[in-house]
Amino acid sequence: EEGDWWAKPGEFHLLGELRFMVPEMLFLKGLWEFNRPLWYRSFPFHFGLYLLVGTLGLVVLAALLDVWAPTLMGGTLGLGLHWLYTGTGLVGAILAFTGAGLLLQRRLTAEDLKPYTAPADIFNLCWFLVAIGCLLAGHLLKGPDAPGTVTILRAVLSGDPTVRIPGLLGVGLILSALLTAYIPFTHMSHFIAKYFTYHAIRWDDRPYRPGSRIEKKLAEYLTYRPTWSARHVGADGARTWAEVATGSPAEGGK
Repeated sequence: EEGDWWAKPGEFHLLGELRFMVPEMLFLKGLWEFNRPLWYRSFPFHFGLYLLVGTLGLVVLAALLDVWAPTLMGGTLGLGLHWLYTGTGLVGAILAFTGAGLLLQRRLTAEDLKPYTAPADIFNLCWFLVAIGCLLAGHLLKGPDAPGTVTILRAVLSGDPTVRIPGLLGVGLILSALLTAYIPFTHMSHFIAKYFTYHAIRWDDRPYRPGSRIEKKLAEYLTYRPTWSARHVGADGARTWAEVATGSPAEGGK
């Protein structure tokens, strides 16, 4: 709005633009507006993952406080944290599992998605389903004497081999750890890269001026030699990004 300190023409203010970015990043606002059927599948999956990441942060906090301030954790704070990370974990797991199942069903049945569906897409969603399913089932089915989440994390961090983790829950933890290590090597890492390749560009309205920092960066980027796997783009590692960007994809990038 005109006159707002965060929206001066030609300037970019992160705090001000967060009012636009947060609804898009957390709640997939654009998908809700332009592809509602997909939103019903994609939102629970992504928001469930956000809740699981938040749950991990709460569990780490609880484990650290349990070591540094056991008396404090023995009171209301510890009980409150327990119910909080238990709630976010269960809701997050259910949402992510449901969303992954719905996305997998769409990938397997939607004719319009078949040209864009690779075996890796199916494999990734199946991995999410199995890992989250084992975690959820392992937590719900573990006996009353089984160690809690904080106890397990403390044992992992301290290398304590005496803590006995139930089998199904242990499988879920191993699969989840492997999945976390696997994600950065796949296109699933878009949840991090998306800010730099989409949000920062969409909301950054600083003008492009000759001699500016943006011009210098673009000039450097155009010399890169991308190696995309999409053959029709022609990004074979020999041609520069400038050549790829000015070529015609319909002609194999030539």
